[in-house]
Amino acid sequence: MFEFLFLVFTFPLLGFLTLAIGRQRISENAAAYIGVGSVGLSALLTAIIGWQFYHQPAGFSYTQELWTWMSVGDFSPRFALRLDQLSMLMMCVICGVGFFIHLFASWYMRGDEAYPRFFAYMNLFVTAMLFLVLGDNLLFLYFGWEGVGLASYLLIGFWYQDAANGAAARKSFIITRVGDTFMAIGLFIIFHGLGTLNIQDAMSLAPQKWAEGGTMVTAAALLLLGGAVGKSAQLPLQTWLPDAMAGPTPVSALIHAATMVTAGVYLIARTHVLFELSPFALDTVGWIGGITLLLAGFTALTQTDIKKILAYSTMSQIGYMFLALGAGAYQPAVFHLMTHAFFKALLFLSAGSVILACHHEQDIFKMGGLRKKIPFTFWVFLIGSLGLVAFPLTSGFFSKDKILFEAWAYGHHAFYWMGLGGAFLTGLYTFRLIFIAFFGESRATHDAHAHDDHGHGGEITQPKGGDHTLPLAVLAVAALFGGWIHIPLDAVLPQPAISEAAEHVEYSMMAASVGVSFLGIFLAWFFFLKNPALAAGIKQSAIGQLLFRWWRAAFGFDWLYDLLFVKPYLFIVRLIRRDVADQAIGLLPRLTLAFNSLFSNTQTGQLRWYAGMTAAGAVVVIAAVILI
Repeated sequence: MFEFLFLVFTFPLLGFLTLAIGRQRISENAAAYIGVGSVGLSALLTAIIGWQFYHQPAGFSYTQELWTWMSVGDFSPRFALRLDQLSMLMMCVICGVGFFIHLFASWYMRGDEAYPRFFAYMNLFVTAMLFLVLGDNLLFLYFGWEGVGLASYLLIGFWYQDAANGAAARKSFIITRVGDTFMAIGLFIIFHGLGTLNIQDAMSLAPQKWAEGGTMVTAAALLLLGGAVGKSAQLPLQTWLPDAMAGPTPVSALIHAATMVTAGVYLIARTHVLFELSPFALDTVGWIGGITLLLAGFTALTQTDIKKILAYSTMSQIGYMFLALGAGAYQPAVFHLMTHAFFKALLFLSAGSVILACHHEQDIFKMGGLRKKIPFTFWVFLIGSLGLVAFPLTSGFFSKDKILFEAWAYGHHAFYWMGLGGAFLTGLYTFRLIFIAFFGESRATHDAHAHDDHGHGGEITQPKGGDHTLPLAVLAVAALFGGWIHIPLDAVLPQPAISEAAEHVEYSMMAASVGVSFLGIFLAWFFFLKNPALAAGIKQSAIGQLLFRWWRAAFGFDWLYDLLFVKPYLFIVRLIRRDVADQAIGLLPRLTLAFNSLFSNTQTGQLRWYAGMTAAGAVVVIAAVILI
């Protein structure tokens, strides 16, 4: 079955082309069948290939060359697919979780006039993401990397009629392009120094041609890191992710929970040899992850929009993965990537169900008491939250525990303490959301009473023509038991030895991690359910107001970037808005319009005029023939 690997991305690509070309003539049902069905076929084929792959000997890999893109001297980049343990895992996450998100979206987006266009963009995104993880060379990977950025822009600004959505799409596109530019320069350095962009060849040649800690390898690794922090919304390019919640909720689940934001983690894991040759770059990865997870955790504590809370949670969890990569715990980082896809996709889709049930209300302080109105959604949201806070025996527990333990075992104690602080904040902000939105009395205004899980209870009913419970139920099972799945990664990612002394403290560290998470949950119950007036009093204090405003503004990064980059740029644009170059360029359309006006005046509609002009033309032609 490996020879059919190319069909994994071909199915959604065909779905995109079909929906994009014929979207005006395709009905809702047909669009759903094409959009969901194409990803479903990819998921089915992935399952078959995965079954065959995991029955191969350890270390097995497969390369399928599709075509050579160009041949210039010694540079002959090829479009080829590489299947190994890392790309197999990523393919399972993209197609598996992506399919259930598409299935949920077929229900969620019912009634939207641009329904076929939505699934065209979703299929395009899946195609680009599969290009990214299956490419066997960095140029093919970069092709998918840019495709993901384009599809993300289209999906975030899907409801472009609202100017704010268009602004959010442009912001995400521009900020991630900054990181992509760094990455492109890094690829130039890799090709210049190693003479190839093939990933396996480059990783083999790097230790031979570059000395450990050398300038070139450090520059290449840091520039790749620049691309990674852009796509994965890490410090300092993290400001686009909360605004990206402007897109439909299934977009948030697909792009900003399960796939796109993990692209940076995949890139660093795939090129880990370069980072190991540059200890400074590897430490930078860990510090960026640790600081980001704390900043995002504090910011999530002050948000009131249910999707933005989950967005900052995503930023924080990706920070855990970067922290793990920086500590050399590559396998736990990728393991957490997988488990995070399960419970975060579940949380976003559940949040979408909550938003529809509450008449498109997203403010958690205008909800309350939802566990009685929408019990199924409450339970699956709770399961996703337990995975997020690493509740014992859920999927997140196994992966987060491995990250913290290996960070300590490999001597990165500062990373461990930052991760432990992040575990406390995760428990606090996650159950703050749950206790405010799902417990207590309803705080809904006017007629916005929540529907039940079947769409009853209000003037507006939930979309018909589909069932949202199946994808939520499947993802809930994955969020509960996904951590028990053992995915071998030894052939592609190193696993440094752990000392015997470190192994003796593993269970005590596990207890500490669980303890701080439970402390966060307890404080959330105490302040936001049991004594909300006490929480309000703390917020109204002088120091409380200062911290609340600072954290709610995401530590002022948007304000800072606006001051340093946006305002100076707009000032320069105003200064040169009438420069000579612009005036010269504007001359061409003015001349075109003038000639157009001149010749259009000759079209009078009078027969006598046309006969005269014909005769005059004949005279001109005869005169020209005689004179020549």
